[in-house]
Amino acid sequence: MPVIACVLNHLFMPTALSLSSQRWKFRSVSSRTPWRPAKVPGCVHTDLQRNGMIPDPFFGTNELGLQWIEDEDWEYRATFKVPARLLSEDNVELVADGLDTVATVFLNGAKIASTENMFVGFRWPVRSLLKVGANELVVRFGSALKYIRSHRTEHVPPLKFCDPIGGSTRIRKQPCQFGWDWGPRFVTAGIWRDIRLEAWSQARLVGVRIVQNHAADGSIALDLTPELDAQSNTAGLAVRASVSLGGKPVAVSESREGRLNIPIPDPQLWWPAGQGAQPLYDIKLELIDASSGRVLDGKSRRIGLRTIVLDRHADTWGESFQFLVNGRPVFAKGANWVPAHSFVAGLGREDYARDLKAAVAVNMNMIRLWGGGVYESEHFYDLCDELGLMLWHDFMFACSTYPADDAFVELVRQELLTQIPRIRDHACLALWCGNNEIAQVNRELLDMPKERAEYERIFHKLIPDTLALLDPVTPYWPSSEWRGAFHTLMPEGAKRGDTHFWEVWHSRKPVKEYENHALRFCSEFGMQSYSSPETQREICPADDRNIFGRTLENHQKNMQGNQIMLDYITRRYGFPKDQDSLFMLSQLNQAYCMKVAIEHYRRLAPRCMGALYWQINDCWPVASWSSIEFNGRWKALHYAARRFFAPALVSAHVPGDESQGKGNYRHSTVREVHLHTVYDAPKPARATLRWDLLLIAGGKRVLGGSKKVALLPGESLLQKTLDLAKPLALHGRDNLVLRYALDIGGRCVSEDSVFLTHPRFLTLPRPSTKAAVRMISKTEAEIAFRSPVFQHRFNFSLGLPHQCDDNFFDLFPGESKTVRVTLVKPAARRQLLKALTWRSLADYLA
Repeated sequence: MPVIACVLNHLFMPTALSLSSQRWKFRSVSSRTPWRPAKVPGCVHTDLQRNGMIPDPFFGTNELGLQWIEDEDWEYRATFKVPARLLSEDNVELVADGLDTVATVFLNGAKIASTENMFVGFRWPVRSLLKVGANELVVRFGSALKYIRSHRTEHVPPLKFCDPIGGSTRIRKQPCQFGWDWGPRFVTAGIWRDIRLEAWSQARLVGVRIVQNHAADGSIALDLTPELDAQSNTAGLAVRASVSLGGKPVAVSESREGRLNIPIPDPQLWWPAGQGAQPLYDIKLELIDASSGRVLDGKSRRIGLRTIVLDRHADTWGESFQFLVNGRPVFAKGANWVPAHSFVAGLGREDYARDLKAAVAVNMNMIRLWGGGVYESEHFYDLCDELGLMLWHDFMFACSTYPADDAFVELVRQELLTQIPRIRDHACLALWCGNNEIAQVNRELLDMPKERAEYERIFHKLIPDTLALLDPVTPYWPSSEWRGAFHTLMPEGAKRGDTHFWEVWHSRKPVKEYENHALRFCSEFGMQSYSSPETQREICPADDRNIFGRTLENHQKNMQGNQIMLDYITRRYGFPKDQDSLFMLSQLNQAYCMKVAIEHYRRLAPRCMGALYWQINDCWPVASWSSIEFNGRWKALHYAARRFFAPALVSAHVPGDESQGKGNYRHSTVREVHLHTVYDAPKPARATLRWDLLLIAGGKRVLGGSKKVALLPGESLLQKTLDLAKPLALHGRDNLVLRYALDIGGRCVSEDSVFLTHPRFLTLPRPSTKAAVRMISKTEAEIAFRSPVFQHRFNFSLGLPHQCDDNFFDLFPGESKTVRVTLVKPAARRQLLKALTWRSLADYLA
């Protein structure tokens, strides 16, 4: 059995040779195509595209013509030179951090090993096979589909979910490669993470166990225990550790006993975004030959000093489900993360930074790493540490049931031994979760004794037992959703555990259905939207842009997704005037739905202590639940998230509703509006709550007022109830809009509006807008918009790559709204004015 690599940050390596940087070639084994240049890390799809052998997989319906790739066997090879000094060491190992997936490895013609788990890192002793000078490494990848057809064929889950062929749970490989309801089917193969030679003598440092000891008086000490390779000669070894913060030394310690205890003077705590700073301490551990003082090996880690606890205690409503960070309850505000690209091999820091920074920019403090993707690269975890994004981390199992034969369980065990030590010390890590939705969507199947036992063998035995050995500090939750027992239904979510709420969308229930459920923690819920017209034009041939045409049906992976979107859009907004307007109305509808849900959950605090919508990002251009398009363009939802996740929030709850009965006559129970404040910043504040009831036509104020309010951390309060019976009777609900805002220190920190009927019944004035551009620098500008009439969800586009601090907002008559814009490339004022376009709700309606 191969020795499993616990991959950590390498500070020192006495002798190492990168193989990723060698000149790699690849070919199809099945069809014996010529050898062509390849890139490592990488995968066969990107190598085929780079060599002009396949078209852009994301354009048009090209996905459909590329399914042959998964049936082929592929071969990668590289010739490299080994220096004599590398072979002078006692041990030389070939280290592969990730092979995707069914791989056979040959060195100079000799077979080293075979692999069958994408999520395992390997180390193989190869000194006897190497020679000074030229050597050849060959990695042959068997078809994952052939593997599935010949392995564990008795495992046939009754529900296939998003895999249109079936069998994908028989192999330990990224689940969503086989297709999902937002992702394409691209079953990859290749060397997807770093590969290298490492040489050493006497002793090798595998890793370091770090334990934080937080005392009641606020003092903190670190216990460091080095973990050595089993072949290491431990005689005459010493260990030296140094701790620094921001490049400045904090503490140093050395020991021949192995274990080190290091008190941290004046410890600086790590906090989630919005709760405090994110100081990160660098730890350098060196393995030393005590007699000569020579450094044999070393490792570095970067940690945050903090405690994170999943607090589940009996309370008024049942059992709490909240995260305590450094003893402080924190409402989890965030979204679910899917792989950043359909081809995850070789993604760099910037591929992750774009969307993770965008999460913090809209006041998120948690990301749920969903179990149908991959254990991400160090870039992802480092960025979450730096940005203050707590991480709910699923293990990579999703929806369908998995085998539990001895061989499969051993594959999973190897995976855990690779991934848990690699990730456990990151400051962001808040929760390990066994899987996504397996207990939820297989309720009847898991009532059967055999299936229940197989499921529990992995998620209630293997994973928690391994965590107890490798990471006993981070909380574990066996599934999401989960409420502490099998077969608990959604109403139990009001008492305990976490819930995936899909009554809105999959069951097509009204958006106000969110408000009928007082959930403890909602870890999934969402509403689809289309990408922007600009993005649609990038992926669609000019003659195939109809949403029910070949291309856009191929870029809609949810069955009935287009019909469901049309249903929700027309219920609220009516019929769009053209297809581009439909795309934009879908985004306005998505933003509205998530606003209703998340403001409801935040108003419930502290009964509800988390809302993570589905989903923040996309792996390709597609109609989906994402708030950021694949190319990085923010949808209306992402701008709305900045408002509904704001630390100080004013939220309007309209308890009534409007319906249509016999004769299609309209009936409304809307009379009152409740204004709530929600506050989750760490320090109290004083604020002013304001409200104005306005006529849509002309903007005349028919009712208004203000109130001084106190904002306390973690508190949600009903501050004002507005009885609107008289103005509704006098002016009619079709003619009114309620504007409300919250000011702190004379600055507006939260503002929005609410209608008293569905927008499709409103008569919106046709807008006439003026814009003024002021250049701050060549890459920064302020744009001031002014309108003589009310405009709902006014949004603008520059036609130039940019980021802005607000969009999809309301414009009120005679008031100027200024937006700050940051350009990717320098531009002149004239360019901005020429490129600037804008629209609002009235522009989208027929």
